[in-house]
Amino acid sequence: MTRKLATVRRITSLTPIPGADKIELATVDGWNVVVQKGLYNVGDLAVYFEIDSFIPNALAPFLTKEGHYPKVYEGVNGERLKTVHLRKQRSQGLLMPLVEVTKNLEFGTYDCGVEVNLEEGADLTEVLGILKWEPTISAQLAGQVKGNFPSLVPKTDQERIQNLTHQLEKCKAWKGGTWSVTEKLEGSSCTMYLPVEGDFEVCSRNLSLKFSESNTFWGQAIRYDVEAKMRRGGMEGVAIQGELVGPGIQDNIYGLSHHDFYVFHIYDVKDGKKLGIGIREVICEMLGLKHVPVLKYAETIDAKDTVACILEYAEGKSLLNPKQEREGVVFECNEDTNISWKAISNKYLEGQK
Repeated sequence: MTRKLATVRRITSLTPIPGADKIELATVDGWNVVVQKGLYNVGDLAVYFEIDSFIPNALAPFLTKEGHYPKVYEGVNGERLKTVHLRKQRSQGLLMPLVEVTKNLEFGTYDCGVEVNLEEGADLTEVLGILKWEPTISAQLAGQVKGNFPSLVPKTDQERIQNLTHQLEKCKAWKGGTWSVTEKLEGSSCTMYLPVEGDFEVCSRNLSLKFSESNTFWGQAIRYDVEAKMRRGGMEGVAIQGELVGPGIQDNIYGLSHHDFYVFHIYDVKDGKKLGIGIREVICEMLGLKHVPVLKYAETIDAKDTVACILEYAEGKSLLNPKQEREGVVFECNEDTNISWKAISNKYLEGQK
């Protein structure tokens, strides 16, 4: 599933900012964005760009500071969206009037050759050329590409809670549901997959990698002898997914002296489902792998829990290093593992370099 970085959203509220005459705070789903005062009305549709989007300069030249050149990412001139504070208000992402985006589409800034859907919920990420910003990684970590990510295995991007306000409301009304809560580690996603037929694969977030003892991803598979253990356990058709952490990865925020691998998903291709936390921990023990830190095994969600409450819950110290703010948490429903989300700590985001 490709992450939806630019979508058509409805503005649910506009809140005045004390002492500010020219700006106000707009809310779309669980996100708050500072916008020009008077530009929108409650109920308007607009295009929302999520944080960590890389926005082409051709679409939003105003994002580049006056007197500066735009940044370059994957050959595109533009800017990365980050969490910022304006007049003591946290602003996450960018809102643009639908008419402004439509103008760009109509006058050839984006010649996509197809009719563009501009209804509420429409995904404009690809047609607007929005990229997901990722930090640069070393050649040793990146490795050599073997091919595409396995088509039968879902990629590991969790949806943010701010995009799932409707689902949260449904969960509040669901009596008896419980949730496992794990720490969201800041690293690089790694998938180890033993297909029913074919060779064992080791993958980065988006690609299958050629075997190499010097590659950091393959190094963890070799270190833990994952392929041999999976074959002995009859685990054909199973993908083990986790976070690679350590030196050279995301500034090594945990201060680790060596690389390590922490499992957060195990996916059964034959059944088409993720395994729950109980069986996942059993398999990790069987294979000698580490599981991501667990905060709660049976958390409940009730009427008082809002997006803001869950984001506050996400804040805290990492269980890998108590001196480090954790990146966030992941909620996974114990009764239905297809229902899950991540909550990234705002305190962590605001402390990023």
